[in-house]
Amino acid sequence: MNNNELATKPHYPILDGLRGVAAIIVVTFHLTEPLGTGHLDILVNHGYLAVDFFFLLSGFVIGYAYDDRWQKMTVGSFFRRRIERLQPMVVLGMTMGAIGFYFTDSTLWPLIHTVPVWKMLLVLLVGYTILPVPLSLDIRGWQEMHPLNSVGWSLFFEYIANILYAVWIRKFSKTALTILVIIGAIALAHLAITNGDVSGGWTLNAEQVRFGITRTIFPFFAGLLMSRVIKPAKIKNAFLWCSLLVALVLYMPRVGGAEHLWMNGIYESVCIIFVFPMIVYLGASGVIQSQTENKVCKFLGDISYPLYMVHYPLVYFYVAWISENKGITLTQAWPYALLILVGGIALAYAALKWYDEPVRKWLRKKLA
Repeated sequence: MNNNELATKPHYPILDGLRGVAAIIVVTFHLTEPLGTGHLDILVNHGYLAVDFFFLLSGFVIGYAYDDRWQKMTVGSFFRRRIERLQPMVVLGMTMGAIGFYFTDSTLWPLIHTVPVWKMLLVLLVGYTILPVPLSLDIRGWQEMHPLNSVGWSLFFEYIANILYAVWIRKFSKTALTILVIIGAIALAHLAITNGDVSGGWTLNAEQVRFGITRTIFPFFAGLLMSRVIKPAKIKNAFLWCSLLVALVLYMPRVGGAEHLWMNGIYESVCIIFVFPMIVYLGASGVIQSQTENKVCKFLGDISYPLYMVHYPLVYFYVAWISENKGITLTQAWPYALLILVGGIALAYAALKWYDEPVRKWLRKKLA
């Protein structure tokens, strides 16, 4: 079947904008992370929860876009559309990571200069598929599924959720889907409270894969359920209020400290299970107030995915610089961090216009 027969539905512009807000906060999280002494005192302490927010948005948008199309669409055509949407930026991000790999050699990654080119290229080729590399191919030493572009781990779990949806869960009744979401919420809360947070999922071992699966199942399928049951209202200034809420959740300092890890787990559970769905409902219900607001939301939505996929190869250089200059403070680092942030946004926009959109257009013709 021709993909073009499935005309694109109207977007939720405010949700697009919120995805961009969260993506920018992810970058600030990764820029403040190396300045902390550990996971308890990072300035943007809950920035990693943006991934859980992305999963919720993805589930909502997938349900909205595809739930009523399965009479005209096959599982194969669904996957073609998802590959066309996601894979070009996966390839670019991994390529950028490979180009910069040997230039990020530092005391933090002492073995980089010993990695043979063939091994790095093998990791790159596996990375292009978004399949995780085993620990035997951990060429950076951070135990990452994707040592050339760390953020690839969440795309791996995004694909798993898409596969589960297309092959099986799209057929669930609202009742069955609700039961799955409740089980997912219980599993997520248990993980967060017993561990103190949900930060994890990027290593190919049993514990970390559990983190990744648990962080994916609840938000993605809660988003799917929301797309089936909510009836959006008409809410003014929703983009402003939702953006402030997203920022408040993600910039919130660690709760409870080292003595009371469970308190932070409760905070994260409440945010993911209750606050994020409320934000998505408000965003889906929001009314765009002006052309300016519409342009801002469109720009933020356009750069959100490219920014997420290209910023970390830049962050590797920044982290290497900090590791070589022990004792760097935020006051000293912020100009460089700002340069990475602004440069990342500019690079994301350039990648969108000069690479992602043309490649996706080409793929649409080839895969039609």
